[in-house]
Amino acid sequence: MYLTRKIYVGGNYKHNNVKGEINLTKGEENTPIPVNLDKLKYFEEEGAYWRKANHIHQWFVDHVQGGVDDCKEYYVDKEQLQELVDTCKKVKDSLKIKEVKSVPTKVRWGPNGDIIQNIETTFFEDTSLAEELLPTQAGFFFGGTSYDSYYLKDIEDTIEMLEPLLAEDDNVEYYYQSSW
Repeated sequence: MYLTRKIYVGGNYKHNNVKGEINLTKGEENTPIPVNLDKLKYFEEEGAYWRKANHIHQWFVDHVQGGVDDCKEYYVDKEQLQELVDTCKKVKDSLKIKEVKSVPTKVRWGPNGDIIQNIETTFFEDTSLAEELLPTQAGFFFGGTSYDSYYLKDIEDTIEMLEPLLAEDDNVEYYYQSSW
């Protein structure tokens, strides 16, 4: 799950008067990567990355992709990013710890069968707001659907990744895309 930052440069338009130099190399051989500043429209960077945060993905599907889950790239405006951060904060504040216990969890598949370990997991008293605003979504490679410490960690990570992006200027565009 990727949120891409596209930073507008506009070097392809002479009236923008873009000046400077870009020197990039790749690999141990320091192979030059040619960049023509006079043709550069955008820089593209990773803005945020999630893995199996199905509730965050479902939010993008519902609020950005018009309910269509098709792994295509979708434009996300800053108001939508702010809405997601606000939603994450509401849900985070609503989650009160009920208990922490050790739960047998499959951590990976081994040659002699699944490898199970006891993992300390947090459970919450009331998940109704979480279920309403950021519901989990089952599916292919979507991770767990419990409202537990992993669910909360994805919410905290989302807030941490998106808040700095909200402070950026208007020359930045954002695009969400998932890949299953």
